[in-house]
Amino acid sequence: SPKDSRLYLVYTHDSYALSHSFDELQLFDDSSSNLVSRFLQDPYAATFGGFSKVTNFFRGALHHEDGTPQHALGDPGASNVEEETGFEMITCQARLGERPCIQRETPVTEQEWEQHLDPDGRVVDPSGLRRRIFSGGLHMSLRKEAWKYLLGYYSWENSSEENKAQVRRKTDEYFRMKLQWKSVSEEQERRNSLLRGYRSLIDRDVSRTDRNNKFYEGSDNPGLVLLNDVLMTYCMYNFDLGYVQGMSDLLSPILYITQNEVDAFWCFCGFMELVHCNFEESQESMKRQLAQLTLLLRVLDPPLCDFLDSKESGTLCFCFRWILIWFKREFAFSEILQLWEALWTGLPCPSFHLLVACGILDAERQALMNSGFGFNEILKHINELTMKMSVEDILCRAEAIYRQLAASPDLPRNVQELLGLSEGKSPSPSTDTASSPQPLSPSQAQEMELTDSVSPSQPDSSIEILPAEEATTSQSLSP
Repeated sequence: SPKDSRLYLVYTHDSYALSHSFDELQLFDDSSSNLVSRFLQDPYAATFGGFSKVTNFFRGALHHEDGTPQHALGDPGASNVEEETGFEMITCQARLGERPCIQRETPVTEQEWEQHLDPDGRVVDPSGLRRRIFSGGLHMSLRKEAWKYLLGYYSWENSSEENKAQVRRKTDEYFRMKLQWKSVSEEQERRNSLLRGYRSLIDRDVSRTDRNNKFYEGSDNPGLVLLNDVLMTYCMYNFDLGYVQGMSDLLSPILYITQNEVDAFWCFCGFMELVHCNFEESQESMKRQLAQLTLLLRVLDPPLCDFLDSKESGTLCFCFRWILIWFKREFAFSEILQLWEALWTGLPCPSFHLLVACGILDAERQALMNSGFGFNEILKHINELTMKMSVEDILCRAEAIYRQLAASPDLPRNVQELLGLSEGKSPSPSTDTASSPQPLSPSQAQEMELTDSVSPSQPDSSIEILPAEEATTSQSLSP
């Protein structure tokens, strides 16, 4: 219709041609003599009733099973492929098999770790060791050493002596960068709004990061000084990104484990290589990952997706904080150590953190769908899960979901690519071929309680770069 593009006008000036066309297609069991009159009386039912038979025919042809012969379109036997008295919902859902039961293994011990090293200190089987870390985690005493490998500070191929030489080089590099911001005078800083903005954000975030942990509790805590210094130095290392609220949450457990300023900095840099796109001002990576999560959930549990859509929660905005800082505020401090080291292995796929989110939603499926929650109640329920979940249970669920999806014979190609199952290069956690997502609502940023960071720009020319000098880890600026 020229007045409404959603309205289609049907004219009956050539009723014979219309009847003949339908008759040739054999869409209807009825004779063509009363087809036009039936079409005019109820065009919607007549048209889609016929289309349903076309759908049935092609579905039978595409899902040929047990050697049953298929009839060609126009064969009298084709009308008996599947009798339909009404309409049918057409879906493209992947066929998922039974979900396997996953059991976590015991953590890697110091004795087992030593068995993976040759006499020169090289890791003999890095892939096998990463699989063990993914399946069981690490004993607490091993984390200080093993995290350096997982986060790229140490090379799996290097000997112990080569790693020690790497530490010496990286120590010098760290203190040269630290001296850059330590040497800025008050007068210079007054003319550098970007540096002032970074310092202000860091001071505010450091003062409230994991203060219930003994390593950071109390005033004048040396742990807080190190946290501040590492974050300020990272601004010199990656000036385009600088500091964005939430980064302190990612550094805190690393500094707690390494208990060393330099080691913590370079391990943090390795972590940021994985998640730096989460903190970009455009938030394109966050939108993309939420779209990827929606894609996975749609394949895994369409009824749950339909329920969330009906409650205006289909964008999964309540998962924003989960993805942004990798569930840091959802689990107890000791459990986040176990979760992160599993995610750092990159197994079984680079996007496993999205399957962890699916595991949480799967665990809360009944609570969400059987409660009659609306948008606000869903958001409240998800927020109240903080510190109430078992990381062991969620990791088992996430791995089971991965195996269930991987075993599906007709998994959509974009899901295969997301899970690293298709041929070619596996996608990184921040990139994918998923379709463009819808923009995030303003409530997503409010839920995370993150303020906008200072817009990144090029380093300010007023920062004076002095020659490298001997520096100590105890030096820092007053908050």
